[in-house]
Amino acid sequence: MTTTLITGANKGLGHETARRLVEAGHTVYVGARDAERGQQAAARLGARFVQLDVTDEDSVKSAVETIREDAGCLDVLVNNAGIAGAGKPVGEVTAEDMRNTYDTNVFGVVRVTHAFLPLLESSDAPVVVNVGSGLGSPAATNDPDRVEFHVTLLDYNSSKTALVMITSQYAKAYPSIRFNAVDPGYTATDLNGHQGSGTVEESADVIVRMATIGADGPTGGFFDEAGPVVW
Repeated sequence: MTTTLITGANKGLGHETARRLVEAGHTVYVGARDAERGQQAAARLGARFVQLDVTDEDSVKSAVETIREDAGCLDVLVNNAGIAGAGKPVGEVTAEDMRNTYDTNVFGVVRVTHAFLPLLESSDAPVVVNVGSGLGSPAATNDPDRVEFHVTLLDYNSSKTALVMITSQYAKAYPSIRFNAVDPGYTATDLNGHQGSGTVEESADVIVRMATIGADGPTGGFFDEAGPVVW
């Protein structure tokens, strides 16, 4: 049985990814800050709930102990939890705004990954998927023919750029673990006020695909539904 943890899985892309992986036979832990919403989501999905706030060290450590006691190892980690950030014009973004956005989108990923590395290393074929965005691609955001060109967000975009490099560095340091970042595309979720053009069902495809690559899959890459993301 494949044991999988998905952060921010009580709604949106995380919820859909959890649904699909439960259907694929995974034992899925729905990670969520809000216990009531997380428990309700887990019940709907036939998954297990674990309280997990990626910005809180004690919460992350507690989640590690829960999964260690239940399963003994972790096969798949999907770092999906993220926030939209301040949403301000570039010149109005403060250092505190940057810190708040990075605490979830960057430091949260490192906090969770660092804590779960021992359980991942206990797996026969561990996989980590970091949910990024095309808004983190310098090439995409500088191409006038792409939708990403028209979105200028200092804190959010740069946090997703950092996430790709973090993914690359983990992949080099841990060759036995498949680390990859993914761009699910412009998806209609709470994160963007449901303004995205893609559905969660469509956009979860690349997350699910990369979560199920196995020991022979790629590592250190950045992928969308069409393949490697322009960088």
